Amino acid sequence: MSPFLSHAALSAAIAIGLGTTALGQNTDNASGNKGTWHLVPETTLSAMLDCIEQSDTSLISAHRGGPSPGLPENSVETMDALLTAIPAVMEIDVAQSPDGVHYLMHDRTLDRTTTGTGNVTDAPWSEVQKLFLVDEAGWVTPYRVPTLNQALSWAIGRTVLQIDFKRTADYEEVIELIRAQDMAESVILIAYSVEAAQKLYALAPEMLISFSLSAPGDLDEVVAAGIPADRIVAFTGTRTAKPDLYQALDEADVEVIFGTLGRSPNSIDNIIDRFGIDERYAELSEGGVDVIATDRPREAAAALSAADRLPKEGRCGVRRASNK
Repeated sequence: MSPFLSHAALSAAIAIGLGTTALGQNTDNASGNKGTWHLVPETTLSAMLDCIEQSDTSLISAHRGGPSPGLPENSVETMDALLTAIPAVMEIDVAQSPDGVHYLMHDRTLDRTTTGTGNVTDAPWSEVQKLFLVDEAGWVTPYRVPTLNQALSWAIGRTVLQIDFKRTADYEEVIELIRAQDMAESVILIAYSVEAAQKLYALAPEMLISFSLSAPGDLDEVVAAGIPADRIVAFTGTRTAKPDLYQALDEADVEVIFGTLGRSPNSIDNIIDRFGIDERYAELSEGGVDVIATDRPREAAAALSAADRLPKEGRCGVRRASNK
């Protein structure tokens, strides 16, 4: 076996093992079930998020699918390993090749996350599909770049996907792929402007839209633009928690996402890690955050579990079982 294969296999095993130790009291039932977590709306995704909020728990959203050593970002294998460990929404990045294939890729170039080089806009899918993904430490893994269709197929009956549209992605085609996989009630579409939110709502009025709101009045602007409040999930930033805003959004029945993620040494994730204060994740949950978007999904989930704020098995569409 080649060195990179053994490294990746070992790292994946370690990552999976984390889910059955740090979270043991909340993830294993009396019969010793250690199957994969599933987040599947029983009716609608909106109702699922309402249930999570009403049960005084918070969901974890794994930024770029929750990469860790040996498990690269925007990889089906990485997301699968994470669901073995914790219940989590998966945030993914979607780009389009010049010959029209949508696939998972964050950067504008292939250099950092794959064995390829060059701009995404210059690489046809016939070349991209031959590449291997590279983990955050620069190790080459045995995993290939997945298409969006492959990611959607994997997610059916498993979890919710937050879809971040890169500049090459085509809204109409992505929405067609989502509908073709019957995933409309298991996706959250990310919009960064009122215009983008309007377009997404016009194309997919049945799907939820993540939109940045920094003050209570911001919701009024979105509603005035023709997007109903019940279609919005509020992304409330990555720097400062805002309990007053969370309260106002709660009164408007709009769920709250807060991001602790970021590459900066001063990101909340990195500060929490540096000072060993993982309990801050539970404090965010107690303060009104319904979804914590993080680069440390396992650690955040462990902190929520310790505070009894991780979603419970058997409630709100959350379950733990072997995949059939």
